[in-house]
Amino acid sequence: MSNQTIDAVGPVYAGDDRHQQPNLKIWGRIPLATKVSTADTGGLFYSFEHRDMPKGGPPRHVHHEQEEWFYVIQGRFIFEVGEDRYELHPGDSLFAPRGIPHAWACAGDEPGTLLTTLSPAGTFETFILETTRHAQLPAPDEVARAFEAHGMSVLGPPLDVP
Repeated sequence: MSNQTIDAVGPVYAGDDRHQQPNLKIWGRIPLATKVSTADTGGLFYSFEHRDMPKGGPPRHVHHEQEEWFYVIQGRFIFEVGEDRYELHPGDSLFAPRGIPHAWACAGDEPGTLLTTLSPAGTFETFILETTRHAQLPAPDEVARAFEAHGMSVLGPPLDVP
């Protein structure tokens, strides 16, 4: 951990993105808004929001270097962490330790909003911003390479939510 001084930053208002990049979508599907960037924290953590997200989520994966915390703001989400499965609603949160496989998905008929924080940030912000350059989900081998380039491994498909 660094003794670096972190400069205070201004607010990021509801619906806004720290970098003033509105309407970003991961692989053309999952809305993304950075709330606290890696640069804001000197790499200690990265926090972002998936606002008004449709049904579905990312593939089952594992972070080799980061802990991940989720907080449901709106909607219904299903999470799998290790062998355990959870249904979360507004106000619920969940912690996924590094090295434990996990996946999540918006599962309700209404859009959901999820706040996520990773620590330490590593290159995750770079990874997630790179995914917004694609209008649709790339081939599975390309997705796996993108995850691997940033200290993660894809372990399986996204959660199936009816």
